[in-house]
Amino acid sequence: MNSEEMSTHGEFTTWYAEGTAVSGGDVMREYLKFYIDGRWADPVEGKTLAVDNPRTEQLSGRISVASAADVDLAVKAARRAFATWSLSSREQRLDLLQEILAQYQKRAGDLAEAVTEEMGAPASLAAGPQVGLGRNHLLLAIDVLKNFRFEEQHGATLVVKEPIGVCGLITPWNWPINQIACKVYPALATGCTMVLKPSEVAPYSGYIFTEIMDAAGVPAGVFNLVNGDGPTVGAALASHPDIDMVSFTGSTRAGVDVAKNAAATVKRVTQELGGKSPNIVLDDADFAKSVGAGVAVMMVNSGQSCNAPSRLLVPNSRMDEAIAIARTVAGGVKVGDTNDKTAIGPVASKAQFDKVQRLIHKGIEEGATVVVGGAGRPDGLDNGYYVKPTVFAGVSNDMTIAREEIFGPVLCILGYDDIDEAVEIANDTGYGLAGYVSAADLDAARAVARRIRAGSVAINHAFDLSAPFGGYKKSGNGREWSEFGFDEYLETKATMGYAPAVAAG
Repeated sequence: MNSEEMSTHGEFTTWYAEGTAVSGGDVMREYLKFYIDGRWADPVEGKTLAVDNPRTEQLSGRISVASAADVDLAVKAARRAFATWSLSSREQRLDLLQEILAQYQKRAGDLAEAVTEEMGAPASLAAGPQVGLGRNHLLLAIDVLKNFRFEEQHGATLVVKEPIGVCGLITPWNWPINQIACKVYPALATGCTMVLKPSEVAPYSGYIFTEIMDAAGVPAGVFNLVNGDGPTVGAALASHPDIDMVSFTGSTRAGVDVAKNAAATVKRVTQELGGKSPNIVLDDADFAKSVGAGVAVMMVNSGQSCNAPSRLLVPNSRMDEAIAIARTVAGGVKVGDTNDKTAIGPVASKAQFDKVQRLIHKGIEEGATVVVGGAGRPDGLDNGYYVKPTVFAGVSNDMTIAREEIFGPVLCILGYDDIDEAVEIANDTGYGLAGYVSAADLDAARAVARRIRAGSVAINHAFDLSAPFGGYKKSGNGREWSEFGFDEYLETKATMGYAPAVAAG
């Protein structure tokens, strides 16, 4: 983008430092202001953070890092705005969401470019699912809001669902727009105000999203953005006495920290955390289709999805067949080829690359067999945080690679002798975000799905954006998506004696 193509929204300009070249001929992005009380504001302090391009391992830009003082300013703005936005009508909120949709569609290309640059998503993935899910969550929120019941009479008592208040929204880097969308839209639709902290690893799309909100005319203070890391900004949001609710998506470790920081102020905390999801393929399944789909879904987004089917469970009697299929499918996954719509990109950061490599080495050390892939970068990719699509066989459920969330394109294949053993292995995990069952016999698949302890279970890799999304156990609490996401941003009030009691006949 040259200087003539820069666009200004409100008081803020998306600025690319002219002449500041970085690897690959691009120019550096600099996002050094926060969005507070309807305007772009300078930070209280001048600290900045470098952002790397995971495809090149080179500097791609800088962001400002907020302090507790910046958080306090944003929270105060949100608190002031809550007094009026909480009383807004359904029609006012619908009008705003429709205008956000119009602005979102205008900036879809900019969002896709940002996602590619910040977390390495190939162009087809960025412009498709990454940006598309953000749009679809908005369409769904609009549809839900049209008919959502904010009050209902129970006899003489009126039960009202009221906005919970000021919300702190903390989002991750792996699906940056999706996670912003499924928090911001329900919060707006239910009359809440908010302070958003996007991931400092992938901050660019969050800034463009904020420009969209500004251009759509979100009232001052209703939506605010500050940037920074979890230990500083996340902790300040979680512990702030004027934050009424925190919605966090990220690792289980960080989610525990958020809950601890929030505990003293007794605020609501919803968490969508890690996963180690089982994918049970029953004996009657079409193995070429079912195993192949499991491998392919595992590789999407370079394996960086909290609900990825990372443990493939197959009958021991068909293990050799499953391994052969997995070898073929995973071996055919291209890495780093931006011209191939099926290719995967790098993992999002050096820290993530190092973690994935450590766990691959751990799997080998503990005796698992590398079917395809393994440690190191793919051939021909000497730079960038690229990981070989990897499949392990000979995995037992007590191995580290079967217990820890790897968050990379690494699949473990485990065997079972009967359905009871498959279910036992599936549920033998500290996580419970998702599960998968593949079978020709739908009744058999349903029976297994009922026994899996997870927040969502996909039969034959079905997907439904209007279904509730969230986890059991260490995968978190609360639900997002559709009307289920609305409920997390509402308090329930009972007004007794609202109507005269009906005399008994």
